[in-house]
Amino acid sequence: MKDGNKIDAARIELLLGELRLSGVKLVWAALAETADKEGWPAARFLAALAEQEMVERSRRRFQRHLEEARLPPGKTLDTFDFAAVPMISKAQVQALAAGDAWIEKGANLLCFGPPGGGKSHLAAALGLALIEKGWRVLFTRTPTSCKNYRSRGAISCSRRRSPSSTNIIC
Repeated sequence: MKDGNKIDAARIELLLGELRLSGVKLVWAALAETADKEGWPAARFLAALAEQEMVERSRRRFQRHLEEARLPPGKTLDTFDFAAVPMISKAQVQALAAGDAWIEKGANLLCFGPPGGGKSHLAAALGLALIEKGWRVLFTRTPTSCKNYRSRGAISCSRRRSPSSTNIIC
């Protein structure tokens, strides 16, 4: 590599860092080399860089939303046993997972039932499905929610632990 090219490469690295284009920063050198070898027009090279940046931002957003949601690991709709809980409609759950009208209206999802009924699994699985569609969710259990709301003076929750717990996705 010529000295001028090394200086340009170092300058590009700095500029991409300043502009916070980390996706482009990861691949620009390899793409530039490919573009030079194959004689790409400038627009094709720029489109490839922009595409890479979009992919990287989408990946980081998904990771950030997944961490913020605090979902228990390994709970997906594919691993939920609908046959074990026949009163839960698979079609209704899939409609909820689509995240259409109910989320756009600002609704929340509350799951009630006795222990061992699959509430946590289902709520976490729905949360994951919604995150995959670009929505932000929060998984929490009733005692945690009550404690947080009580500390803010927002509501008064019963101190006695109920035999049925609730999971909330907001």
